Amino acid sequence: MSPNKLLLQFALRYPKWIVATVVLGFSGALFNGVSTMLIVPVVLGFLGQDVTLKGIPPILQKAFSSVDGQAGDRQLLIMMGIVLLAILLKNITSYISMLSSSHLSRSLVNEIRKDGLKLLLDVDLDFYAKTKIGDLINRLGGEVGSTAAAIRIAIQMITVVITVLVFVVLLLAISWQLTLASTVMLLLVSIANGYFVKRAKKFGQKLSDQSRDYSVAILEMLSGMRLVKATGNEPQEYRKLEALIDAREQADFQSQANAALIGPINEMAGILTVLTIVVLGRVFFASELESLSTVLLTYLLVLFRLLPFVGQLNGARGAFANMAPSVAVVNEFLRRDNKPFMSQGNRPYVGLENGIQFQNLSFSYPGHDRQVLDGVNLSLPKGTTLALVGSSGAGKSTMADLLPRFYDPTEGQILIDDRDVRDFDPPSLRRAMGIVSQDTFLFNDSVRNNIAYACNRATDDQIVEAAKRANAYEFIVNLPHGFETMIGDRGVMLSGGQRQRLAIARALLRDPEILILDEATSALDSVSERLVQQAIDELSRDRTTLVIAHRLSTVQNAHQIAVLDQGHVVEIGTHIELLNKGGLYAQLYSMQFSHQEHPVGL
Repeated sequence: MSPNKLLLQFALRYPKWIVATVVLGFSGALFNGVSTMLIVPVVLGFLGQDVTLKGIPPILQKAFSSVDGQAGDRQLLIMMGIVLLAILLKNITSYISMLSSSHLSRSLVNEIRKDGLKLLLDVDLDFYAKTKIGDLINRLGGEVGSTAAAIRIAIQMITVVITVLVFVVLLLAISWQLTLASTVMLLLVSIANGYFVKRAKKFGQKLSDQSRDYSVAILEMLSGMRLVKATGNEPQEYRKLEALIDAREQADFQSQANAALIGPINEMAGILTVLTIVVLGRVFFASELESLSTVLLTYLLVLFRLLPFVGQLNGARGAFANMAPSVAVVNEFLRRDNKPFMSQGNRPYVGLENGIQFQNLSFSYPGHDRQVLDGVNLSLPKGTTLALVGSSGAGKSTMADLLPRFYDPTEGQILIDDRDVRDFDPPSLRRAMGIVSQDTFLFNDSVRNNIAYACNRATDDQIVEAAKRANAYEFIVNLPHGFETMIGDRGVMLSGGQRQRLAIARALLRDPEILILDEATSALDSVSERLVQQAIDELSRDRTTLVIAHRLSTVQNAHQIAVLDQGHVVEIGTHIELLNKGGLYAQLYSMQFSHQEHPVGL
């Protein structure tokens, strides 16, 4: 879709404001033209010459015929009053038109921003796995900002085009011969401006690309600041960003230099057009130049008032071409046909009665051929715990992502009480689940708000109770401001164990029916692991729980343990049963507890 079509698509949502902008623009242009044409006879009247309406089109002469018959000074005063009234009405309509176009512009920009945010919330997680966050921030920020400017310019162009057309019609009514000559001159100017418009589009594309690269690089540097400092790469990062800043500045300068040329060229072309009309007027009306001096003066004055609008239009064309690449980027961003969206079931989730079944489950990530899961069959009865263990890449975390429908299986199905999870409304299904993973995300907000994120209506007593059950209350009250302490970006002010316990408190407060624990203790020291494991045991009590574990000590009490290897379930049973089989689980257990002479269960 071209930039023009994108803007038209959004503009059609506000037909009343478009009509208002057009009508007001036309009215303002008409009042402007009328006042301009009447200035010459009024000025000539004040200079002592006969007031004549020969210089205005016949239709206006007829409209003002009653004025033409008035006595000298009275006629002059009436015409002066008409000029002032026309100018007043022109300014009033211009002001209202400005408000109308401003409202339309803001409405269109808000629509684009809302559509962008809605898309980001609706699109599947696979989209984020393939897209740089810095690129998304640039699109929502800089590119949408440039698109907003393009919208304002486009609306301005509509008003200016209407004004130009009205003035051209008035000029034709005065003298079609002179208008033909001036039109040819102005067309030559527009053709010359076309060269600069093409350059503006090229420089705009370059500036858009440089802005995107800078946004991506700065976000990656800030996100990886710990690594940058740990490796002593500050000078290298500075040089890289310095080069991007310089490149963006150069592209911006080239764009501005190109835009600055359009004004002087239009001014010179306008002066040449006026001089040409003067020469042609002398040629066309040589025999009756004195009697038609009012006509020629009126024509030149109207033409002179028209030329700035032509200059504005050419300048707006260049500015719009400069913004067009940003509009194209936003258009590509807003497209839904080339992005992954999950089908939405319409059945609300109301509760678990029997259990969860994984039937012939197979999965490969979009764009990859390798099967991460292949024909997995497992059962998770209500109120029990199913643990998934195995080496890295066995497919454990993928199972955890399929249950809340972060992805859908390529084959097979997940049943909740004999109903496919794809039949349920995803938000209602996910609200019944609590997910705690090793990569805990916390907002740069207070401890209280992070715990209450999934349950906004929670009372202070409920938040404190959840913190106590998660073994988090003791360290929270020792923070500088207790529950009101700001914890920094992604909870950087807290330790790994503290972040995990806040995540568990958040899940406890939500009181989920189904619990998913994805290696929640794998990155913790032994003391933190013990505290977090106690919190997990409290969280898991009497819940239907799916546990993904790297440390086998954390899943020994699970009702069932499934061992995955390269996407297949190779063993299933209790901790004791699997140890007695002497298979892969026993090997993994032996490797983790090789320092113990008699591992638990043997």
